[in-house]
Amino acid sequence: MKLSGRRISRGRAEGVGLVSTSPISFLGDVDPESGLIADHKSDIFGESIQGRVLAFPFGRGSTVGSYVMYSTRRNKRAPLAIVNERAEAVVATGAVISGIPMMDGIDVGLLRTGDKMVVDAEGSFVELPDVRRRRAVTSFLFNRGRVLLLKRSEEVGTQRGKWAGVSGYLEDDEEPVDRARQEILEETAIGNPQLKKVGEPTLARGNDTIWEVHPFLYKVDTREITIDWEHVEYRWIRPEEISGYDRVSRLKRALDSLMWPEGSPRSS
Repeated sequence: MKLSGRRISRGRAEGVGLVSTSPISFLGDVDPESGLIADHKSDIFGESIQGRVLAFPFGRGSTVGSYVMYSTRRNKRAPLAIVNERAEAVVATGAVISGIPMMDGIDVGLLRTGDKMVVDAEGSFVELPDVRRRRAVTSFLFNRGRVLLLKRSEEVGTQRGKWAGVSGYLEDDEEPVDRARQEILEETAIGNPQLKKVGEPTLARGNDTIWEVHPFLYKVDTREITIDWEHVEYRWIRPEEISGYDRVSRLKRALDSLMWPEGSPRSS
């Protein structure tokens, strides 16, 4: 699986990822002597950046952070490479003067600590050799201001017990809209949904797979449905209530892409 990005600092490196969901300041958050993450609030507190591919959303802090990064290099405690969603001047400068390959434009939410990563700044990509890419659809059924959520059963292969839309895998060259309609029929017994909106595909991580999810919004005339074995429960909720549910990865992002802020479906 390859993710395209932008080169910030030249080079190529291969190693195991260390991924933080929070911004990092090399001044204060990283001990240049030991290479350990020193910020107690960090989700990777106590981890060593030495010889790892360090990924985090963006940098923060003063310009001194560039020289702290350079100190990790001199102390042989530097990361193999740096991956950001958005490059910030302090981290970018530190990577350049330290000779550390760096890229940005990469969705860090798709990366996991422990992933094998190839950072090829020259080719402008990050490769995850052990992660595969698959396509899927997820459809939201809309009726009188509410959307349908389904709770996945313990019998499905992934995301057990999570709340989701009407979802299914795409095979080969299958058209997403055809699969979406078929899944709606199989999972709800509704045979005449009205397509209102097709969203842009979004990427979501699940174990060793990155899913390319094609979202759809359908209007239906009833809230009476019949669920199949893949689900154990369903609820019709207001769109703004989705944050309160233990849901599959990036379900809210997919729904938000299809709805106006006031919770009404965008026109097709």
